Order: sequence, then structure tokens, then C-alpha cells
Amino acid sequence: MLPYLDTKSAFPPVSEALDEPCGLLAAGADLSVTRLMDAYSLGIFPWFSEGEPILWWSPNPRTVFLLDQYKPSKSLRRFMRQADLKITLNKAFVEVIQACSEPRKDHSGTWITDEIKQAYLKLHQLGRAHSLEVWSDKQLVGGIYGVSIGKLFCGESMFSKISNGSKVALACLIGYLKPKGFPIIDCQVENPHLLSLGALSIEREDYLTYLNHAKSKHVDQQFWRPKAIDLQSVINAV
Repeated sequence: MLPYLDTKSAFPPVSEALDEPCGLLAAGADLSVTRLMDAYSLGIFPWFSEGEPILWWSPNPRTVFLLDQYKPSKSLRRFMRQADLKITLNKAFVEVIQACSEPRKDHSGTWITDEIKQAYLKLHQLGRAHSLEVWSDKQLVGGIYGVSIGKLFCGESMFSKISNGSKVALACLIGYLKPKGFPIIDCQVENPHLLSLGALSIEREDYLTYLNHAKSKHVDQQFWRPKAIDLQSVINAV
């Protein structure tokens, strides 16, 4: 039986997550700030569609970018050097999560419901959720958002309104995090697009080792303050 949590229930151990569907751990509870941060600190995340109860997951294997191993393609690096793009951090969180929630061409719906958007906006207001934005001619053309816990970044979603927009957002985020000692970006569940960009699937236990080491690391609040990011510096960092 899948555990159904009330607002006071603790999460079951991630080792009890189902093999099929892969990683499903529990249902119920809420999307409060406390609940969400408890989940991320344990290697758990919410993922559900409109009309479903809140579902909590901890898949095995886990998909991540190892930042020391990430290398953008030559064509992407060339595009980043030649394109007239501006990169910002935490300047347009609401716009990024809204763009990420828009249905994709190959999907009729979205898991980023109004409930999810409101929950992650609260995390953002408390300095726990962040966005990186890609701009062209003052238009938001790409971005990524996720949750930070110590020196670990849990990527939730990214979007692109131009060719390479989301790839640039990812590369710039890695270039921003890597010099500060962030070891990985958590991508949660693999898909062909992530794998094509260099993501790897690792055992859940290995992911938890990364998580437990990184979540206790201090990150100065200035690191996440809204700012423009120098594109050349992040290109050089990757």
C-alpha cells in the first residue's frame, strides 16, 4: 500500500519507494515551505498532475549533471559567444516558472499547476528557490528554476523560446555554480533531452551521498541576490 500522509506525517524512508512506478514513495501531505524543504533534504520531490493527490518521489537511479564533467558542445559554446544575450539571476522568477508551466508541443498538459507555482514562489521569497534567465532584445527567451539546499541545486524545469535558449540557461547555471563548489545539479528523472546534454543516471545511494555532503555547506546570501551575470565568465567556467 502506498503511504498516504497527513500534514503531520513524516516521510517514509526512501528505500521504501516503489520500483514501479519508479521512485513513487508516498501521497498526500501539503506543499508548505517546511514540507518541501524536508523533502529536498531527504532526496524527495513532489511531482503530480492536476486532479491527482500530491505525489512524492525518490527514484532509483537518479539523474544528475556532474558539474566537473559537464562540457557544452562546441556549437553551443560558439552560439553563446556570438549571440547577443543577457543573463540574469533571480530577476524574473515568476516569469520563468510561468513559461516552464506552458504546455510543450508534445504534451497536452503540465505538472506545474497553480498549486506548484504558489508553493515555489513562497520558496523563492524565502531565498530557497531560484531562477536564471536568458534575455534577447529585452525579451525573456530561456530560463531554468529550482531549489537550493546548501551547495546542491535541484533543477525543476527549464524552457526555451529560441533555439538553444534552455541549453544556454543550463550552461550558464553550471558556470555560475561550479566555481563555488557545487558538485551536481539534480535533474530527478532522466529523459532523452537531458541525457543528450550530458546528464548521467546514478544510484540513489550515490545521490544521497552527494546530497548529505552538500546540504550542510554554507552559501552566502549574496550569492543568490538578484543580479546580472557576465556571460563570458560563465562560458569560461565551463
